[in-house]
Amino acid sequence: MINKNLLQATIQKYFLAGRHNMVKWRVKDNILTIFAGEAGRACKVTLNNFPLQDCELGIFDTDKLTKLLAITNGDLILTLQGQKELHNILNIADANFDLTYTLADPLTIRKTKWVNDPPSYEVEIDLEKEDVTRIIKAKSALSESPNMLITTRLDDGNPICEFVFGDMSGYANKITYKLQGNIAKNDLSIPFDAEMIKDIFNVNKDAEVAALKISEKGLLKLVFSNEDIESTYYILRNE
Repeated sequence: MINKNLLQATIQKYFLAGRHNMVKWRVKDNILTIFAGEAGRACKVTLNNFPLQDCELGIFDTDKLTKLLAITNGDLILTLQGQKELHNILNIADANFDLTYTLADPLTIRKTKWVNDPPSYEVEIDLEKEDVTRIIKAKSALSESPNMLITTRLDDGNPICEFVFGDMSGYANKITYKLQGNIAKNDLSIPFDAEMIKDIFNVNKDAEVAALKISEKGLLKLVFSNEDIESTYYILRNE
């Protein structure tokens, strides 16, 4: 059995408000691993203690799966139907419901390209839960602004990293959030998709540990983890 809320949290971490609807679920030794991504981004989510046999499942419509899970409660029993290694049905049952979700052939779902870390990152920051919450609030307060600028500079001789939301020309509304950490370069100025950053932070508010890394070439890495789930994201700068 697996708790409904835990499974939903895992799905939302890769689904990202509808960005990754078609994925493969890989189960090995009771660990569920999901890779997802499109141009300019990639993510990997793992869930420990996932009670299902070793398999590879084609999740053709994550949105439909989330709607089915929404009507369940408490602990869920997951079982598979199919022939040999090709499973075409995922059964989901709680105390009241028996649900059937149709699976796709995993071969019809394209492989997600993964990312190799650069030799080093110019910015490395451990994020507190309050940092995650405050950055979400900053983007929400300026919801009309699509971009976010991440900059580094010296503040009274101390290197800081800033998340800048809003008008970059200085003539309209703007929010700047400051963070400290290991910052090796003090003149970075890199634009990223603010809405995507907010959505990533929003689905990882339950993380006990979080970290941010940035390379000077414009690669942002975010890692979140708790006892059950780990999620990793790579995002390329906006051009």
